[in-house]
Amino acid sequence: MAVTVSETGDTVSPSQVSGPRSWRRAFADIAQGWRQRSLWGYLGWQDIKQRYRRSVLGPLWISISMGVIALGLGILYSALFHVPLAQFLPHVAVGLLIWNFVSGCILEGSEVFIANEGLIKFLPAPLTLHVYRLVWRQTLFFLHNLVVWAVLMIVFPRPLGWEILLAVPAFALLMINGGWVAILSGILATRFRDIPPIIASVTQLVFYLTPIVWQVDMLSNNEAAQERAHLVELNPVFHFVEIVRQPLIGDPIVGRYWIVVGAITVVGWAVALVCLRNYRSRVAYWV
Repeated sequence: MAVTVSETGDTVSPSQVSGPRSWRRAFADIAQGWRQRSLWGYLGWQDIKQRYRRSVLGPLWISISMGVIALGLGILYSALFHVPLAQFLPHVAVGLLIWNFVSGCILEGSEVFIANEGLIKFLPAPLTLHVYRLVWRQTLFFLHNLVVWAVLMIVFPRPLGWEILLAVPAFALLMINGGWVAILSGILATRFRDIPPIIASVTQLVFYLTPIVWQVDMLSNNEAAQERAHLVELNPVFHFVEIVRQPLIGDPIVGRYWIVVGAITVVGWAVALVCLRNYRSRVAYWV
């Protein structure tokens, strides 16, 4: 049986040697990135502090800007669609809150490795460290924006029950999916630089196709669009938004949305892991 001599002079068998395309190295990258959570946790928080450096209110601007946009869109579209503001504003605000997290993972995920070119080339760290940092930063934005949701629940009380606890595992699923989206789109974008603008255009289109500033019931109540109302469920982002929004605003929980999200999570991570296994070692040369 052939043997290989390591750099230290030790003799190892071929089974102990992992090439660049190795499942072991791919999973090791994910594990090592998680073990360095003190580093990416600090860096993610510093990203927010740096963005609002020297401002009086600091990160509170995140919640203020979110609240202003939600209030403006809520008032406008509630008048256009003739829906009571107390019913429509929480729907829009929570939808925007979730959408900001989803779109942040998609848009910044496509450039997660390009933006960290210097660190990737000169810092011996796992690639997934940058992905964890991205998801953590978006999570901090989401938590800041929860202030807007809390204020709305005080101004416009909703019948919230034990179902609100489902928002925690629902958001955890969003974070998990944000990881594979960033890995997959980030690796593809380092190889093909046309990917980020394409993703940005598609993401903008998906926003209008997702019931953020409109409701599915509006289609069901419209005779012309009633037959096509079910087509909204072909939009995968719709399911992610609903599993978080429904418990937060007291809407009935729909089980099939969770099933769809679970299936997307499994398939998405399977594809991302294959991509990480095959091209992880090439990212440093592509950026």
